[in-house]
Amino acid sequence: MTDPSAYPVQLVQPDGRRVLDREHAALVADVGPERLRQMYEDMVLARRIDTEATALQRQGQLGLWPPLLGQEAAQVGSAHALNPDDYVFCSYREAAVAYCRGVDPAAITRMWRGVAHFCWEPDTINMTNPAIVVGAQGLHATGYAYAAHLDGAEIAVVAYFGDGATSQGDIAEALGFAASWSAPVVFFCQNNHWAISEPVQVQSATPIARRAYGYGMPGVRVDGNDALGVLAVTRQAVARARAGGGPSFIEAITYRMGPHTTADDPTRYRTAAELELWRRRDPIDRMRRLLEREGYWDGEFEQRVGDHADAVGELVRAATIGMSDPEPAALFDHVYATPHPLVDEQRRQYTAYLEGVRS
Repeated sequence: MTDPSAYPVQLVQPDGRRVLDREHAALVADVGPERLRQMYEDMVLARRIDTEATALQRQGQLGLWPPLLGQEAAQVGSAHALNPDDYVFCSYREAAVAYCRGVDPAAITRMWRGVAHFCWEPDTINMTNPAIVVGAQGLHATGYAYAAHLDGAEIAVVAYFGDGATSQGDIAEALGFAASWSAPVVFFCQNNHWAISEPVQVQSATPIARRAYGYGMPGVRVDGNDALGVLAVTRQAVARARAGGGPSFIEAITYRMGPHTTADDPTRYRTAAELELWRRRDPIDRMRRLLEREGYWDGEFEQRVGDHADAVGELVRAATIGMSDPEPAALFDHVYATPHPLVDEQRRQYTAYLEGVRS
């Protein structure tokens, strides 16, 4: 029996040629030219949002930003496999998933500007806000999925995290609980090769997907820069979850072409040659080459996507700069779901302090 974690699933090569893989190609046999073009457009728009947010941070308009440059296929491909009633628990890097789930691009930078506790209302798109505590979302996803399973809901829950998070106890605990409870969770690891400044070889001496076997769940590796391949394996995993088959683990092998966050300098720990190697595997270029090879590319489509990207970029910039500062006492809003006397007292003391300072 072939070990599914030994070689990454790939349906499209970097030059745009299809790969003969009947098993996984069958999972995306319904994906025609319009869906391929939509996936390409979503990746382009996600990159433009990311580029604009990075520039805004460099210009002092955001406190911090975690770039997703190079990981567009992993995020867009997996997001296209989800239904509206599926639930997503993200890390801090899944802006492309959020966009595909329907988040207004004008809201994506709200939390990063420091004017709100959140970017979007989770229940409007069934996706949590960025999780800053590394790996914590794995436990949140497992608990939510188990409750949904008990309620008889035929949904899938997806937990996104990076290769570095697999060294956190929260992810290990989430995998154990999910397997024991048959929770309908898809653990989606974006292996972007670097946990801040530590290479993935330090995180794991074996393919990360193989860890799934120790917990009693299937694990698969996929070329994370191949959006079609990612769509195929994610469809397979979410179908298993919705059918009551329990959790699955996906390791999407991709590359973070930018810094870990805008507070990071990747030139201190990786080489220009390594970066250039992965630039030649750019996920957006790969999808474009596929469209060109199969006759789905034309100048009109290119212009429309470019115009749309420009409009979204302008929207993100204008919305970010135009965000109003909240009242200082708003810091105490939403700490708990219901009023709490200690929080009320802290609010009273802080308000009195501000009044003293202003006077």
